[in-house]
Amino acid sequence: MHTNTNGNRNERTGTGKLVLIVAGEASGDLHGGNLVRSMKRIDSSCRFYGIGGRKMREEGVDLIADSADMAVVGLTEVTSKLNMIMKVMSRLKKSLRELKPDMAILIDYPDFNLPLAGSAKKCGVKVFYYISPQVWAWRKGRIGKIKKTVDKMVVILPFEEEMYHAAGVDATFVGHPLLDAVKKKYTREEARKRFGLQEGGTTIGILPGSRQSEVVRLLPEMLKAAEIIAKKISPVQFILPLADTLDMTFVSHIVKKHPIPVRIIQNESYDVIGCADVVMVASGTATLETALMETPMVIIYKVSSPSYFVGKMVIKVDHIGMVNIIGGKRIVPELIQDNATPENIANEICDILKNPDRMNCIKQDLKQIRDKLGIPGAAERAAKIACDMLNPKH
Repeated sequence: MHTNTNGNRNERTGTGKLVLIVAGEASGDLHGGNLVRSMKRIDSSCRFYGIGGRKMREEGVDLIADSADMAVVGLTEVTSKLNMIMKVMSRLKKSLRELKPDMAILIDYPDFNLPLAGSAKKCGVKVFYYISPQVWAWRKGRIGKIKKTVDKMVVILPFEEEMYHAAGVDATFVGHPLLDAVKKKYTREEARKRFGLQEGGTTIGILPGSRQSEVVRLLPEMLKAAEIIAKKISPVQFILPLADTLDMTFVSHIVKKHPIPVRIIQNESYDVIGCADVVMVASGTATLETALMETPMVIIYKVSSPSYFVGKMVIKVDHIGMVNIIGGKRIVPELIQDNATPENIANEICDILKNPDRMNCIKQDLKQIRDKLGIPGAAERAAKIACDMLNPKH
């Protein structure tokens, strides 16, 4: 489907409902792809355009920008990409006016999507927000804006529904989409053999994030930690699942600067995480994916100093990692900013590996995370709500 943002609604090619869908992150692309597939099962005439990545493109979404180019962490990155992001915003606003889509589906990515929700509302386009901004953690004032601009908020964390209802926002909890996505293809033994790993060796996963800026900031620290660990534990082996949004050459170049051998594996993230004894992981969606694999982890969070300074003033949560937030306690260690040193990372990893009681306690707590996330089928439930909005029964 090719939309024509220079024409008007009558010039839209094809028939059926036209949906604008925007996912500005790798995780949003995964959830967006699953949602589009589920919506097409219900109504095959639906056509989609917007922002996403490989998963959404594979489902037939006509992309006008790639989510890999849109993803940012912290103030410094926003500044460097601002011009490109503003151009994309301008194109989407123009499409809202001229194509008049039947619905805008906005996935997380609040600093972009909330202003876009306001524009959609002004154009008379229904706004369906899938995966809420973390308003419970910071900038709670955004709930008022959401109430004015969002027709339906579909949430994936159990406590969010109640919070929105209290604020007068129409919200429905559908369960967490990762419950459907996070699945192993192989047993631990099969995966290790497949990846060329020693069966008897301790296996440590390295997950430096899905954005280039994160990898540049975190991977060198993780590799230095791996060097320290290798001196304390033997035999030990390291494995890195390559995020869809990253280029193998880019990551390999950083890895080769360090003396420690690391196997980089493409397209099999969950089996990589599942075959590891413990992982060091960048704060983000990967922490929840790792939790669902019940693999112990150490969470690393590091942004530019200005971003951290501002964030510390406005973020009001006891934990950074989603695993710990959902669990309501410090299930796994968090090493934040200046504490995210190679020495500290190595010490936490080694302590978990050398302390079977701690390892088992973490695994038990991680099992309970799954139970708190609802039941599988989030994309199907969200798709039904969206299709009901597109085709209301009179």
